[in-house]
Amino acid sequence: QVQLVESGGGLVQAGGSLRLSCAASGIGFKINNMAWYRQAPGEQRELVALFTGGGSTNYLDSVKGRFTISRDNAKNTVSLQMNSLKPEDTAVYYCYADVLVQLTVRKYWGQGTQVTVSS
Repeated sequence: QVQLVESGGGLVQAGGSLRLSCAASGIGFKINNMAWYRQAPGEQRELVALFTGGGSTNYLDSVKGRFTISRDNAKNTVSLQMNSLKPEDTAVYYCYADVLVQLTVRKYWGQGTQVTVSS
């Protein structure tokens, strides 16, 4: 029922750009936070960019100045504009959303989309 569907991944050369998008559906509560995570082979999943329910943003230090997260609350979508991509950005990128229900956090994840940056 609940789905977070990502799009926009692919293969790009170093220095190029990609825009990832995620659409949430089937969530019967107001979404609080939305974010993008990524996971490279053999590595733990890490938070890349966060857009909080209060309207603030936070970024992984290594992507500051290169990536921009945006959100459309009316459409329940979140996007990640990625510029000046580097090979170390190669990973599976996951959309994330959470809601608060009776003071309990419910977390939802997209299926992931592959981003590969060639040197």
